[in-house]
Amino acid sequence: MSFTIPKHKKLILFDGVCNLCNSSVQYVIKHDKKDIFMFAALQNDIGQELIKRFNIDTEKTDSILLYTPDNSIVSKSTAALKVAQHLGFPQSLMSVFFIIPPFIRNWVYDYIAKNRYKWYGKKDACMIPTPELKRKFLD
Repeated sequence: MSFTIPKHKKLILFDGVCNLCNSSVQYVIKHDKKDIFMFAALQNDIGQELIKRFNIDTEKTDSILLYTPDNSIVSKSTAALKVAQHLGFPQSLMSVFFIIPPFIRNWVYDYIAKNRYKWYGKKDACMIPTPELKRKFLD
């Protein structure tokens, strides 16, 4: 593997050209009081490496991915809810949605993902973090 993240961190892989995804990353950064999360765009080398390593079909998974140093990866609604669990109150209350079966949660997630460019727009290039946020992003 060409990168390492500390054991106590989690890596969020996101669509770097999606306005909704970029806004979500900004939201997580603002509420990540315990400094748990790091970020990488799915389009960059690290994102592509993990997609290949975990044999993720990008035609079927149009999603955020949450990678942990214990060599696990989750996607779609499960990834979003696991992120919310670590953001503290009141965001952590979102974990109540784990009681909904994944096929239902992911249907809603997929519907939003399918329409995100139409509803929220798309950038021409991946977001460039400010110098003070650069340490949270992997290139």
